[in-house]
Amino acid sequence: MKPALEQLLRGQDQVWRGLQTDSASGIASGFTELDALLPGGGWPSGALMHWQLPQVGVGELPLLLPAMASLSRQGRRIVWLAPPYQAYAPGLQQAGVELGQLLVVACPEAADLPWALEVLLRSGGCGMALAWPKRPLAAHQTRRLQLAAEAGNALAVLFAVGHAAQARHAALQLALRRESGGLRLRIAKARGSLRQLDLLLAI
Repeated sequence: MKPALEQLLRGQDQVWRGLQTDSASGIASGFTELDALLPGGGWPSGALMHWQLPQVGVGELPLLLPAMASLSRQGRRIVWLAPPYQAYAPGLQQAGVELGQLLVVACPEAADLPWALEVLLRSGGCGMALAWPKRPLAAHQTRRLQLAAEAGNALAVLFAVGHAAQARHAALQLALRRESGGLRLRIAKARGSLRQLDLLLAI
């Protein structure tokens, strides 16, 4: 390899190798069969995830509860930004989430959501942020959110409800739908992998 190329590749903040990931960098999802498919062995830490849902309540929160519980027990803040429903404290507590680490932000102005989410992710005190934007975000906005998640070592989840918006800067893109046997996950994109995979979880 030429010296100039070697020097460039050593600059970790300048070059991203798409298929290179730390095998121990993931946040365990709580579902063994899912972690086995995800690069890093779990949800990507310091990253933006984009989840496409046909409607709210298909099983997206149960899928995230084990990671929420784990991060909250580590003293990391869990933030819900503009959720379409009220957080049910007894259910969260039963799932092991430390309620003292949960913050719900109403964000009534849709235009404020990307800015608020970016600030939360960059703060360094946020372990996971879930956001329900009312309209698709622009490419430059998702790029800023991905960079903010990396800077704050936080996991961000954008829920796209009822529309087929894409977030090409997201490290992980999922499509979820409810089936009779459980929750169907289609992994459309995962940083560190070229595979597109389907998985049925009994949730």
